[in-house]
Amino acid sequence: MLQKDGFFRKRDDGLFSKGQTTTPATAPAANAAPVPSESARYEPKTDERKEAKLVVGPEIKIKGVEISDCDTLVVEGRIEATLDSRVLEITSHGVFQGTIAVDQAEIHGRFEGELTVRKQLVIHATGKVSGKIRYAKIKVEEGAELSGEIQMLDKAASSVAMPRRVGVA
Repeated sequence: MLQKDGFFRKRDDGLFSKGQTTTPATAPAANAAPVPSESARYEPKTDERKEAKLVVGPEIKIKGVEISDCDTLVVEGRIEATLDSRVLEITSHGVFQGTIAVDQAEIHGRFEGELTVRKQLVIHATGKVSGKIRYAKIKVEEGAELSGEIQMLDKAASSVAMPRRVGVA
């Protein structure tokens, strides 16, 4: 249970003493830079975007969600979801069940479901992947487990498979 002074407690910066309601008067230094206004200080910068990263920590279980606008998802716990992202990393104890479409996936743990990797799928020796798997490029380390319906994506398949079709009537 949260106590009254739990997460949302006001911080005592030492600027105010009990009963004082105004800020202490200070003279600006001669060489001091101007202080931005409150609105300018907290305006988001539109030209600069930070990576949107979600980490599902160990011992965390998430079920029945759709994850969107996430650049990188790191799974250390268990998650059952639908995801469209740039990067997926499942750590050695992580488990993901559901549907995923990503640019890159690196799997050390377990994946079950439908996985579409637009660029490169890497399954490490501790990884176990099962379900409907589609990829552009794949790297499977010795010891990894891969099972289910596995196919190369159309764009990559057409450029690789074209020379084979030349002699086919």
